[in-house]
Amino acid sequence: MPQQITIAVFSENKAGLLHRVTTSFTRRKINIESLTVSESEIPGIHRYTIVVEITEDEAIKLVHALEKQIDIQKAFWYRNADIIHREIALYKVRAEAMQEGSPALEVVDRHHARILSVEAEFAVIQKTGRREATHQLFVELEPYGILEFVRSGRVAISRPMKELKDYLSELHFASQR
Repeated sequence: MPQQITIAVFSENKAGLLHRVTTSFTRRKINIESLTVSESEIPGIHRYTIVVEITEDEAIKLVHALEKQIDIQKAFWYRNADIIHREIALYKVRAEAMQEGSPALEVVDRHHARILSVEAEFAVIQKTGRREATHQLFVELEPYGILEFVRSGRVAISRPMKELKDYLSELHFASQR
């Protein structure tokens, strides 16, 4: 049964690699729901965090196929229970909605969101959390006039304690045999 799976891919930062990674999904007709790329804790190694709706069997096969690619050091898949994850969302709303005593300010406060900037014509609000939480704030701010909205891809940390450098050491050791 398909479920939300997070794929973590670790590689060197090489031109064209993102295309090769996403092609692995396209070939299998797997839609990418979220994609975030960043540096990892190891210098020179980047992390792709990819959210998809697939079965566990598909996740196993996909990770195996990704690891076969040149320049990919290691790939993992996780169920939502195996990770701690968040997204960040920014909302640009009309400045008048953020007047003192406004019900919109109560909405922002109730959602533990932050006002990042107040300009003459608009204010920018930041909310960090799970997609459901950032979406709910969007729904509640909509009556006050959302001018612009953007949400990042998922960032996630795995619950297992084994570190990436340990996996890479094992790979290096195995390749020396």
